Amino acid sequence: MKVTLSALDTSESSFTPLVVIEFAQDVKEETKEWLKNRIIAKKKDGGAQLLFRPLLNKYEQETLENQNLYLVGASKIRMLLGAEAVGLVKECNDNTMRAFTYRTRQNFKGFDDNNDDFLTMAECQFIIKHELENLRAKDEKMIPGYPQAKLYPGKSLLRRLLTSGIVIQVFPLHDSEALKKLEDTWYTRFALKYQPIDSIRGYFGETIALYFGFLEYFTFALIPMAVIGLPYYLFVWEDYDKYVIFASFNLIWSTVILEVWKRGCANMTYRWGTLLMKRKFEEPRPGFHGVLGINSITGKEEPLYPSYKRQLRIYLVSLPFVCLCLYFSLYVMMIYFDMEVWALGLHENSGSEWTSVLLYVPSIIYAIVIEIMNRLYRYAAEFLTSWENHRLESAYQNHLILKVLVFNFLNCFASLFYIAFVLKDMKLLRQSLATLLITSQILNQIVESFLPYWLQRKHGVRVKRKVQALKADIDATLYEQVILEKEMGTYLGTFDDYLELFLQFGYVSLFSCVYPLAAAFAVLNNFTEVNSDALKMCRVFKRPFSEPSASIGVWQLAFETMSVISVVTNCALIGMSPQVNAVFPESKADLILIVVAVEHALLALKFILAFAIPDKPRHIQMKLARLEFESLEALKQQQMKLVTENLKEGPKESGKEKAT
Repeated sequence: MKVTLSALDTSESSFTPLVVIEFAQDVKEETKEWLKNRIIAKKKDGGAQLLFRPLLNKYEQETLENQNLYLVGASKIRMLLGAEAVGLVKECNDNTMRAFTYRTRQNFKGFDDNNDDFLTMAECQFIIKHELENLRAKDEKMIPGYPQAKLYPGKSLLRRLLTSGIVIQVFPLHDSEALKKLEDTWYTRFALKYQPIDSIRGYFGETIALYFGFLEYFTFALIPMAVIGLPYYLFVWEDYDKYVIFASFNLIWSTVILEVWKRGCANMTYRWGTLLMKRKFEEPRPGFHGVLGINSITGKEEPLYPSYKRQLRIYLVSLPFVCLCLYFSLYVMMIYFDMEVWALGLHENSGSEWTSVLLYVPSIIYAIVIEIMNRLYRYAAEFLTSWENHRLESAYQNHLILKVLVFNFLNCFASLFYIAFVLKDMKLLRQSLATLLITSQILNQIVESFLPYWLQRKHGVRVKRKVQALKADIDATLYEQVILEKEMGTYLGTFDDYLELFLQFGYVSLFSCVYPLAAAFAVLNNFTEVNSDALKMCRVFKRPFSEPSASIGVWQLAFETMSVISVVTNCALIGMSPQVNAVFPESKADLILIVVAVEHALLALKFILAFAIPDKPRHIQMKLARLEFESLEALKQQQMKLVTENLKEGPKESGKEKAT
């Protein structure tokens, strides 16, 4: 008899598998039953009130392996209540954007009691993730069946199960039909076109859509720099005084593109509803731990951790460790310069073609070492930031980004600053910059996309062969999908992708007057980056959980800081050029004063431009002001209604008192 996995849905007609939970092998049944009861229990009893089913029924467990896979879903009403709980913002029938509430659901555009498409699959998976992460221990002292896995009130159950190895992973399922439609409009045809950002947002969520939107915007914004830089590279290579115009254009360009991006980002996120989402009272992150208590602001029961302990960990452990890593990075840089001297000496002694090629070898080796050091440091930074025990996910991300940015900036650019301002060797600076830029781009393409894709294809072939042998006994479409996806790599977020763009922006802007061809290489890389990143999102990694975002966050500040640093470096490089020095053959003090004055003038121009270009377009500002006004009016009416009711009840009470 052929058994179909669609039978999983018979007990609950509205159950659609959305999230997969994988237990470790030989996990005790009492542990599974305990977690199941907590997941399906009502909210008032401390549960998540979700639907929980095994991937395989009893017959199929005897036929197939991997019976430790479970599917999580939710009823339609539960999803709508969850959308209200997480504060999703939707478009109303009057074309305004408002926070969704179940009571006023009929006022929202596209809502119908018989329509299951009001919430996207990505939004439903985000709601389930939110509910699972907020399952917290109450009276349990340990995980049933595992006395060594201690619990205390307020501890995230899912986090404890993951860290103790009882649960291996939790991941959302792909929607095969929707994914195929997205691929057809996104990356399967290598044509120069805009990406379907709204479709990406609908499938992967706002955070990933914003990254691809920024990648596309940044790539097109680089084209003017590439077009202008090409003739400078070809015709005025050593004519440094003409680079003043190019460097000045670079500085204005870097300011304008970042300000214009903020306006475009506000347009997108308002349309998506995330610009209006309230994040003031963000839930504690799952990894946050402390003594269970009452939040004095929200009144909710949650773990509490003294801030002074966190500060001690940051300043006594994390900061010294980061400084030690920075010192080690500088030490490796000096080894690189020793290699450069050795290669140059060898070439001068022999003068052969082989030794001329050898001149590039130290830079290539150093570029590879930089990539390895950056990745190793990333793991250490993640461990330290997690150990610091930040309450909010936003605070955790900000501290992690700060640690990694400082190290990556020094690791990638320290050698270039040393060559430019200590050795003052412009030829070596040009060579090193070109080698670092091109080598890092090639390595990132291979490590991030093509190698994982090749490994995933090999694994997919093995799984398909294995499942085909079972199709005589079982319709294993869902089974095959889950088995394939559970072995995929886990997408760790947009951090590395933004970091790559940040370093690329640094290579283009910091030393533009020395190597104007950097923008052209960046454009070529980013056109392939769009397709390779799309490929890894759709075919290499598991589907990530959707995460609402209103902007690119702290990365906006990072890019703006880099553009300020570029003002200083470009002015200093121009001031060091032979042509400019020839104008002041005797008085170097006058030259320094003029360079500093020009640098201050350009910085002032940058800040004036940043102030003159509003972060939000006028129509968005008007809509936000209108919503704020309506909220205040609604609050006033509610208060007046309460006062009126109290006045009406007052005489009745006094009459009763007289009768008494």
